[in-house]
Amino acid sequence: MGMNTIGRFFMPKNKVFYDLFEQVVDTLGEMGLMLKKVVAEPDYDKRAPLIRQIEDLEHKNDDHTHKIFTELGRNFITPFDREDIHYLATSLDDIADYIFASSKKINLYHVNPTDTGIQKMADLIEQGCVEIRTAVYGLRDLKDLRKMTEALVKVNSIENQADDVFDMSIEMLFQHENDAKEVIKKREIYQAMEIATDKCEDAANVIESIIIKYA
Repeated sequence: MGMNTIGRFFMPKNKVFYDLFEQVVDTLGEMGLMLKKVVAEPDYDKRAPLIRQIEDLEHKNDDHTHKIFTELGRNFITPFDREDIHYLATSLDDIADYIFASSKKINLYHVNPTDTGIQKMADLIEQGCVEIRTAVYGLRDLKDLRKMTEALVKVNSIENQADDVFDMSIEMLFQHENDAKEVIKKREIYQAMEIATDKCEDAANVIESIIIKYA
């Protein structure tokens, strides 16, 4: 039994990492829902306050992530590998960054987000956040491995679906959009949204690694 595993049983103060990770994924869940509200709103001016709320949530998530790194430097014994804690915190922070980037680009480029591809991407990002939240909450005691594993499998499926949506959206964009500027703007939004699902998969891979090591 490794030192980290022993510490998991005898160092209750390390629950702080679980608390912080759960706060992060709760915030991600809010951001996913808010992104769906953004893409459902065709009015530029009405979208603006929604995007500001996403920005506020992204800053809130930055604070949570900073606290994780602070605790990582402060605590000698951690509930699981320090590298995994760092990788998980970073990947979750990346999800938040790309959700915010996606929403910001929509108004920055004055794009109407009622496009089918953008709508579907927002749905997939929100679903990915839900499944990542489920998996992260399972880390605290690692008792419901089936539920965690099912969530991770769903994240992988969501990322594959996002790849397909991205490819089809780009294909449709080149076929039906004659304005080169519009093509460039929408392509950037699709890319940011697709990367958000990639980051969900990255987080899922870290959680899977933790399960293999400690379950």
